Amino acid sequence: MARLELNSTDQLAGGSGATSDILYELGVMYAVGRDVEQNLIEAHKWFNIAAFRGSESAARYRRELADEMSSADIAAAQRQAREWISLH
Repeated sequence: MARLELNSTDQLAGGSGATSDILYELGVMYAVGRDVEQNLIEAHKWFNIAAFRGSESAARYRRELADEMSSADIAAAQRQAREWISLH
């Protein structure tokens, strides 16, 4: 994810409130491996949830991540996002 830099959480964007911002930040954490092990499936999941909540930046980064992921990984991330949304 070449264009997403570690400090990109300083540029929170698109979200309709603090919830989408927090979800976006979780995506960033997993995408770059900040304070967690880097995990593109988790990153895609959190960006997907944040995009569902209105974050345009999350939708953009989700698309970028998808270019680096296998179809199976994308499907797993989407499944996890749907499960999380249905529970919350």
